[in-house]
Amino acid sequence: MPGLFYDQFYIGQIFKHPIRRTVTEADNVWFSALTHNPAALHLDEEYCREHTEFGQRIVNSAFTLGLMVGITVGDTTLGTTVANLGWDEVRFPKPLFHGDTVRVETEVLEMRESKSRPNQGIVTFLHRAFNQRQDLVAHCKRSALMLKQDP
Repeated sequence: MPGLFYDQFYIGQIFKHPIRRTVTEADNVWFSALTHNPAALHLDEEYCREHTEFGQRIVNSAFTLGLMVGITVGDTTLGTTVANLGWDEVRFPKPLFHGDTVRVETEVLEMRESKSRPNQGIVTFLHRAFNQRQDLVAHCKRSALMLKQDP
């Protein structure tokens, strides 16, 4: 099982996830269409060229968030998580563009045993996504309810 149990995490633990992903135009357009997001920032190259500071379409931030968290799952929570409890402090300090390659790092910020579920605990992760120029393009805190290996 690739994911870790609650007992295998420790505060300050850092994961440099080996999976990277180059974002394509198709990723952005399909995701925006599937989620009914008609924003010209994601879909209209001419509008962006004429009316935005970036001069090109930017990747849908919800896609960026999902990709960032998804890249982390195999090393952290795959098969050992009970539930994703929430995302906090989600930020996108720089835009992500078609053709950018995303890499992600995760840090374990907090841990506490569940008061109502003795065989589980809550882990708070800080996920950070970077493009190929090492610009921070997204970060968030994520809380997950995790199984204990030895309940």
